Amino acid sequence: MQYTNHPLLQNKSAYSLALFEHFVSVYQTIGTVELNATKSMIGIHNGKKNITWITELGKNSFRVFFPFKRTYNYNLCFHKIAQVPSEIHQFNHHLRVFYPEDINEEVIEFMKLAYRS
Repeated sequence: MQYTNHPLLQNKSAYSLALFEHFVSVYQTIGTVELNATKSMIGIHNGKKNITWITELGKNSFRVFFPFKRTYNYNLCFHKIAQVPSEIHQFNHHLRVFYPEDINEEVIEFMKLAYRS
């Protein structure tokens, strides 16, 4: 993996790192992506912009959000949708992944939507 020395990935369990790698590999089936690290997050970049942000890796899960220009309230995957308090019209859709199966068809559709945005 490209950012194994990133603070977000250091001293994490093999399980949460495998979940993270699985998530990135699913994105790679959608299109070409790169990892773009900041101090506190890892962005998934589609060649134009960061389309998804990994914000935390826990012992057995990781947290991620998708920045969309509108809300997608009718879903089963996001536990929180919050508008970014700025002049940018952005709604962060938060997801927590515990199992590889959590990256299901619904999540993959949102990943595709983020990739195309």
